[in-house]
Amino acid sequence: MSRSRQDTRIKIVHAREVFDSRGQPTVEVEITCDGGRTGSAIVPSGASTGQFEAYELRDNDPARLGGRGVLRAVGHVNDVLARAIYGMDAADQSAIDERLCQIDGTANKSRLGANALLGVSLAAAHAAAAARELSLVEHLHELWLAILPGPSRSSVAATSTTACAPATLGTRLTLPLPMVNMISGGLHAGRNLDFQDFLILPVGARSYRDALTQIVSVYHQLGRLLSTAGFEGVLVGDEGGYGPKLTDNEQALALIVEAIEAAGLAPGRDVALGIDVASTHFYDGTRYNLVAGGQRSVDAAGLVDLLESWVERYPIISIEDGVADDDWAGWELLTRRLGRRVQLIGDDLFVTNAERLRQGIARGVANSVLIKVNQIGTLTETLSTLRTAIDSGYWPVISARSGETEDSTIADLAVATGAGQIKIGSVARSERLAKYNQLLRLEERLASRATYAGGEIFESLRSG
Repeated sequence: MSRSRQDTRIKIVHAREVFDSRGQPTVEVEITCDGGRTGSAIVPSGASTGQFEAYELRDNDPARLGGRGVLRAVGHVNDVLARAIYGMDAADQSAIDERLCQIDGTANKSRLGANALLGVSLAAAHAAAAARELSLVEHLHELWLAILPGPSRSSVAATSTTACAPATLGTRLTLPLPMVNMISGGLHAGRNLDFQDFLILPVGARSYRDALTQIVSVYHQLGRLLSTAGFEGVLVGDEGGYGPKLTDNEQALALIVEAIEAAGLAPGRDVALGIDVASTHFYDGTRYNLVAGGQRSVDAAGLVDLLESWVERYPIISIEDGVADDDWAGWELLTRRLGRRVQLIGDDLFVTNAERLRQGIARGVANSVLIKVNQIGTLTETLSTLRTAIDSGYWPVISARSGETEDSTIADLAVATGAGQIKIGSVARSERLAKYNQLLRLEERLASRATYAGGEIFESLRSG
């Protein structure tokens, strides 16, 4: 039973410095409402960050934590933002987020820090849910249905070069299809490989639990294969994927296919592959400089040729940041060549920014967007970008960061918005399992209300 609006008025806002999964400082915010109910949230942080992301404020004091402290951001919450939202209704998310952005006053949250704003924004949602005696997923679902109702889908989604996400996305509570790291490289694993992540998507699973079970089976089979192949003592990357010193990027794909088969599953039919290229990090403005397997430099056409050759030979269904975040011509080429065969995710390209996404839609590039709450800085702006994606036929993928915490908000967000996919990391670190396990709980609790579409969301790729 929902409580009165008076009970959801914000009474106390308090922030503190805590630590994320890489042992780096981050911001936690607690909000208490008049009725005494409290909600809290912890802000994640990325290692592989796009140049267009909202600004993460660090102390830059070399004498303390290598300059990575967040006491300035914490101070902004306790001294500035707490006063600004005191007495506001925690359940009025859009008003709170508008106030936060107004107080900061910059386009990229650089005055107070996106980490300060996001901590308050997410904590308000948790506090409002608690004060209203609703689960977080129910509260977020109400926000999703009420906030920024979208127009009819744009014609851009049906262009000849881009597959279209199904119209059912975003319409009801939905357990997401997991996209999970198996082998990591790039900035997530000491640059042992050029490409950042090699992932699997259990497209044939009929439930979220079945999907997660298949993922765990493949992960353990891959570990055994790596050990048998002589990769003893393989460490894991920031997100839990294995980090072996392979001969080249393609070897990762071959090993994962072998692990899928060893788990008794069919590559492509049961489990498909994904790649996070993170190409911006080896782009010099004109060329893409690859090191693994022998140094070579290619232009956008050469990189697209490589990706297309892999799509021909491996069951790849998703490619993230296939070209760099400011290589618009490269994105146009990539989309023309693969946009009807593969999910093409813009991460560094779009940075969860609705305006940048609209630019991409207008230019007909990509067909999917990664959604990371800390790239934009407030929950309302995150929902706006999600709405823009779904209304334009783009697949949204809710995503964690490489610097994560025990906070599991994004699991509830994925289900509440019916986004259809989630990318959390691998299944070997507790900050990742906190989200995966929350999704298991939600699957049980929402059994009569939530659906699981799984790999069916990619029907247009199979028919395109």
